[in-house]
Amino acid sequence: MKEKIILIGAGGHANSCIDVIELENKFKIAGFVVNDATQKSFKYPILGCDDDLKNLFKHYKFAFIAIGQIKNAYKRMQIYEKLKSIGFKLPTIVSPLAYVSPYAFVDEASIIMHQALVNVNAKIGKACIINSKALIEHDSTVQDFCHISTAAVVNGECFVKKGSFLGSNTHLKHTQILEERSIFYNKLSIMGGGN
Repeated sequence: MKEKIILIGAGGHANSCIDVIELENKFKIAGFVVNDATQKSFKYPILGCDDDLKNLFKHYKFAFIAIGQIKNAYKRMQIYEKLKSIGFKLPTIVSPLAYVSPYAFVDEASIIMHQALVNVNAKIGKACIINSKALIEHDSTVQDFCHISTAAVVNGECFVKKGSFLGSNTHLKHTQILEERSIFYNKLSIMGGGN
């Protein structure tokens, strides 16, 4: 019998997470936790808001952060700490359509989405989003709370520091370092962007 899992957030990124979780087929989605009652996603009920998490823990032991991240990682960090303090288990979610090398490491609460590739000796931190068709090459490190967006490329031996965002179709060259809380697009780099 599959364990039930609750999703924090019910926006567009949550819908993408649902698709991966359903395809992975390890968990049964119980519903959403949202603070905005107008936020709706398909298929699953809203179970409550952040203030209800302690009570929800009596019924559900697994949770996943399904809030997206572009400008900064603050909300995801905040939710992560709250879930951990309550005692929730935060699994790593990997699409069956992705490839993660057996010699790579992906930490808890991260999601590897459809057709992403995490190559040998790559390290992915906690609560990261490795989005559809992203490539994390050999010996690269992506620290906690980063979002590597759709079709972005992190080439070999790169280092993406905590809380950073790498935009769609953006490429980091071999051994490039992205500073903490950076927002990086192909022609725009905001070092230490966000809060």
